Amino acid sequence: MNIVFLGEITGKSGVFAVKSTLREIKTRYAPDFIIANTDSTTGGAGLGVQHAVYLKKLGLDCLTIGESAYFKLDMTGFYPKAPWVLRPANYPYDNPGRGYRVFQTERGKIAVIVLLGQAGFSRVHLENPFHTIDRILERVSKDTASIIVDFHAATTAEKLTFAAYLDGKVSAVIGSHCKALTADARILQKGTAAITDSGRCGSILSVGGMDPAAKIREYMTSVRTYMGDGTEGLESQGCALTIDENGRATAMESFRIPCKEQIHD
Repeated sequence: MNIVFLGEITGKSGVFAVKSTLREIKTRYAPDFIIANTDSTTGGAGLGVQHAVYLKKLGLDCLTIGESAYFKLDMTGFYPKAPWVLRPANYPYDNPGRGYRVFQTERGKIAVIVLLGQAGFSRVHLENPFHTIDRILERVSKDTASIIVDFHAATTAEKLTFAAYLDGKVSAVIGSHCKALTADARILQKGTAAITDSGRCGSILSVGGMDPAAKIREYMTSVRTYMGDGTEGLESQGCALTIDENGRATAMESFRIPCKEQIHD
């Protein structure tokens, strides 16, 4: 089974980048299933209903989200109607939405799990992801051996530790949140693919996908500024992996695909 994971879709520029490059991504990797992180898609913070529906119509099979899961109030009531959108599983059990799901594809079943790290999130304090994942794996491993984990975490150390902990237990541990594509796509000793951060879709000539000029003003004045999207150097980043019938990863690579089109205001 071929899987594509798109890095964090950041703002309208990120949505445009995905739309512009999706055909090339499909041609290059022939994915059976496409996952995208959408923690910064709507206004640079969170995911709104319109973007959730639009990205699904574009052909993305699963959208994941991190600490911004409840930043857009319209999504809170929409989660039950959108089983393709997953928020971190270590939120309280009764929170709107779901943290994992087993999807049916033409090549068999695949489970996607989202977890939030513990370090670096001052506004959100969730259950220990190491404890949460063990309980989830007891359930989903009965349905499928093909299991993808989006670990939305701020520090390299926590991401590397989590990947090592899950080696041999899942198909892949894909890091998100930092929006900086790392060069360490690899297969661990027991057959789990891992990458520290899957990057972003949007402007590479920006500050995390946002307008750099506004961010410079913020640092120089200490006055928070609405940044807006960066619109230069648009590209889609992420990783592609192949897993066998036993859920073991056989190949993984990261990618950067520049947009051939320019965004127009």
